Amino acid sequence: MTVARRPRTYWILTTAALAAAAVLAPRFDAGGTGQAEVFRTEAEAVEAQEVLERGFGSDAAAAPALVVADADRVDEVVRAAERLPRVERAVPVTEPGPPGTDPPPLEEDGRVLVEAVLTVGPESPEAVDAVRGLREGLRAVEGADALVGGVSATDLDTLETAQRDFAVVVPLVLVAVFLVLIPLLRSLVAPLLLMAVNVLSFAAALGVGTLVFDHLLGLPGADPVVPLFAFVFLVALGIDYSIFLMSRAREESLEHGHREGVLRALTVTGGVITSAGVVLAATFAALAVIPLLFLLQLAFLVAFGVLVDALLVRTVLVPALSLDVGPRVWWPGRARSAGNRPAGEPAGHSGSPESPE
Repeated sequence: MTVARRPRTYWILTTAALAAAAVLAPRFDAGGTGQAEVFRTEAEAVEAQEVLERGFGSDAAAAPALVVADADRVDEVVRAAERLPRVERAVPVTEPGPPGTDPPPLEEDGRVLVEAVLTVGPESPEAVDAVRGLREGLRAVEGADALVGGVSATDLDTLETAQRDFAVVVPLVLVAVFLVLIPLLRSLVAPLLLMAVNVLSFAAALGVGTLVFDHLLGLPGADPVVPLFAFVFLVALGIDYSIFLMSRAREESLEHGHREGVLRALTVTGGVITSAGVVLAATFAALAVIPLLFLLQLAFLVAFGVLVDALLVRTVLVPALSLDVGPRVWWPGRARSAGNRPAGEPAGHSGSPESPE
């Protein structure tokens, strides 16, 4: 078997290829998109909105930022908002009154509503940045307890929540999977290697996705939750393949020694892993026919990542790493002599079986 003859060369080359594909992963654009960009085919609602914009223009006043603040600080809130560069004007919502009068602000439980009209259209990255700046600027108004809502504020909250969820969920998933792998493989080194490989595989899929979405398809961006969904799917499916391979490798190593055990496990499980990977990739790829941007991107990332896991990572990288690391991959287990050592194998053979105890 080619991998068995030069395992170090193969795992280094495979790791380098995955790392090169992962270079663009940090540039994955998951800043969200406008509602009109969600559909990949013509939609009646989108066409109607375009007609309205051609006839009446895209007026930012139609979707202002909504500021709720303490009634005693409404003047300070208005002045603080209007000092910001992307706020055209800020106007409190007033009580209804006869024309020509100057009615007071509409107050409810000591709070008033201020409409801050932005200089940029809603559902745009600029509007999200403007709302972020508006919130920061209004925090400086003491006693106002100002809260900023509206369409662009919702987009900002969605983006920040997705980023927080990714930062929280990813470590939790990795820790949970690691804790499951320890008793299953009765090792610490093997689970660590598998988790590192899994993260690298996901990063490679995200990097290739960035190249395809931005430069080949010219997509407007991605939903903020796409990276998280893709990570959960790819880790779950990739770890399945790791379990198939390494649990069988451990069983075979007890009887035939580490090197022979890994090769036997690769031979026995290779066809199953490859077939399962192709079927799963085709299944997820079918989601791309649904005319929604979110599902197209998720389908590509998961399908491509599953193929990388099944055809490259589990058939080349993981076996090559296991062979190069040697019996230490089962640490803290200790090498021991098995009573059923194959006849003719010397006691000091490098492939002596490894048994985690």
